[in-house]
Amino acid sequence: MKTLLLTTALTVGAMPALAAPEQFNLDPSHSQVVFSYNHLGYSTTYGMFAGFEGEIMFDEEDPANSSVSVAMPVRSMLTGWEKRFEHFMSDEFFGASEGDMVTFTSTGIEVTGDTTAEITGDLTMNGVTKSVVLDAELNKMEGHPMMEGKPWVGFDATTTLMRSDFGMDFAVPAVSDEVEVMISIEAGKAE
Repeated sequence: MKTLLLTTALTVGAMPALAAPEQFNLDPSHSQVVFSYNHLGYSTTYGMFAGFEGEIMFDEEDPANSSVSVAMPVRSMLTGWEKRFEHFMSDEFFGASEGDMVTFTSTGIEVTGDTTAEITGDLTMNGVTKSVVLDAELNKMEGHPMMEGKPWVGFDATTTLMRSDFGMDFAVPAVSDEVEVMISIEAGKAE
């Protein structure tokens, strides 16, 4: 049954779509973006954004017709160490003021399998906008057991960014230019 539901949710049919995309709002308590990078060859260092907002316009009949937009306050970054956070907020990295945001807005979705898709979109960070591709997977789509059966979806996605593309080239290449990004989100259908 689960396979049938997921296949139905992500398979692009040969017939025209019967329904328009429906709005799902991100659940900020169960959505996070985790990033990691190599630090001088000694360790892999991690950070995270959590508690952010966004929406998915999900077209169950034609997933390629879906879209996603997310906005994360830069200063909501969690690093696990106050001095690292302060360094990331400095002019050597984000030069972040209160209210500065990291945003992602999809520009296209290519369905690649029964539960997978490539989501292309514009990532704006540190005043620079670049096109990135997220490798995404639908984890689950069904009524939420703790929300009176409200329609709910969950996705995971990954991508790799070059921080220098966004004007953050401090200590490259000693500290990795490549930043691995892992995303996991839940979203509930809008009322």
